[in-house]
Amino acid sequence: MTVLSLDAAHASYGDKQVLGPLTIRVAQGEKVALVGHSGAGKSTLLGLLFDKRRHDMALMPQELGLVQTLSVFHNVYMGRLANRSTLYNLANLVRPLRHEVARVRDILAPLDMLDKLWAPAGELSGGQRQRTAVARALNQNAKVLLADEPVSALDGPRAEAIMLTLTQHFETTVIALHDVELALRHCDRIVGIKDGGIALDQPSHRLRADDLRFLYVAPSAAA
Repeated sequence: MTVLSLDAAHASYGDKQVLGPLTIRVAQGEKVALVGHSGAGKSTLLGLLFDKRRHDMALMPQELGLVQTLSVFHNVYMGRLANRSTLYNLANLVRPLRHEVARVRDILAPLDMLDKLWAPAGELSGGQRQRTAVARALNQNAKVLLADEPVSALDGPRAEAIMLTLTQHFETTVIALHDVELALRHCDRIVGIKDGGIALDQPSHRLRADDLRFLYVAPSAAA
């Protein structure tokens, strides 16, 4: 069953077309990696996919979208704001309920973030901020995840662990990654974006890292 699709989609900034036209379909249960150099259109493609059914998907944007003055708890709790009443959410902002704190602690523990539960997001390192955004996504009641470079600030072992957590927790994932080795290990389908279009779309088991290098060659260098 198709859970995400775009048909002849395109995006422009001003008078410049930066993506498309392209067509893509993502089936239920697929783990898709979007790979390609910076500026190829991966983030724009994620945005178009999110606009199609934003009501029931978890989104982890590259800029993370954390509220710097709020604690890690509150940033993670915000993953379920839409599931609660305004009054309930305000109560948790002023004095977090014990069971909500316990639930957030359970999410943070495997991410090695328990000691930062009440730290303001603005005081965290880049890697800690990413793990907070991961925790917020995990806290959402969603089966589909769209994530833009969710592990770019993490070291090798931690990046592997977070990728495993994301792909196991969410039924369907579309994740933009620069690290092609990571993409091949944790995703079952690789979609290569180059010059605003889909230059490659293959099952990961058919590919090696060298097969993806052309996606990172600038047009002038390829000429």
